[in-house]
Amino acid sequence: MMERINEFYKNFGLPRLIIASFLILLCIAAAMVGLPLPALFSAVLVRFGMHGVLVLAMVPAIIAGIGLNFGLPLGILCGLLGGLISIELDLVGFNALATAILIAIPLAMLVGVAYGWLLNRVKGSEMMVATYVGFSAVSLMSIGWLLLPLYSPEIVWPIGRGIRTTIVLTGRYDKVLNNFLDFSIFGMHIPTGLLLFMLMICFLMWLFLRSSVGVAMKATGDNPRFATASGINVNKSRMIGTILSTVLGAVGIIVFSQSFGFIQLYQAPMFMGFGAVAAILIGGASVKKASITNVLIGTLLFQGMLVISLPVANKIMTLGSLAEISRIIISNGIILYALTQVSGGE
Repeated sequence: MMERINEFYKNFGLPRLIIASFLILLCIAAAMVGLPLPALFSAVLVRFGMHGVLVLAMVPAIIAGIGLNFGLPLGILCGLLGGLISIELDLVGFNALATAILIAIPLAMLVGVAYGWLLNRVKGSEMMVATYVGFSAVSLMSIGWLLLPLYSPEIVWPIGRGIRTTIVLTGRYDKVLNNFLDFSIFGMHIPTGLLLFMLMICFLMWLFLRSSVGVAMKATGDNPRFATASGINVNKSRMIGTILSTVLGAVGIIVFSQSFGFIQLYQAPMFMGFGAVAAILIGGASVKKASITNVLIGTLLFQGMLVISLPVANKIMTLGSLAEISRIIISNGIILYALTQVSGGE
């Protein structure tokens, strides 16, 4: 019995046990202060589904040896552009969602090729360069949003020039995945379509990682010199990992936006990569190793902590300023804790 407990402890890890234990205590505290647990659990499931693909985008980059992809905003910008074009084409429902994804994927592939070429030129400094590139791309695209030739009244400002900061998706593809085959049980709403889509993308990634290309990519990340000696093109494998990460970022933001109900532009994508990095680290990944299990566990724990801790803090600290301060401390504290779990690139 003790051997099984020790094995579970070793596999699950102390950070995950601490966060899971704290999450359980938060659920107890939420019940004690009178918060509706079914509604909170529903919100956790929604955020699990809407953030899952963005967190999954970290996996191919880590496995290919690039490390934590702080340049995720590059893919996010491609996804946002795909969403805007689908609105410009006056599409609604699943047609709008599918069109946004189909437009975003080739854009993300092109951007991923350029991004991958850059990362191959700066081996050893990928995460630092990726952060700079991601921030720069968001700032540069803030100018691009003012110049793009889009004319839909839902997108552009009624007076002046440029695209709105926030675009409402109501009547377009707002929550089309969330509402697909959804149902309620014990007062808890289950966003079936959203969860199925996220799990399907995870399954496709799981299959890819077991293909010959995926195995070569993993070998590149584990030991580049051995991979080269085995006849694997290291730069090509790193390029594939970068492209996949960028494409998943593009698809992920479209899934996120349809669930959120809005498209947010300009500076909004700037720090979205940090939440994805924190989630996968909390799930047990490192700068060199990551798995689908890390994505699922990390996303659930990270989003569960955010969803449940903030209402509890707001209930205890009723002053508006204190509630906002607690929100900032909790969200950034979780990210900081996750980043401290990276030890020497192991």
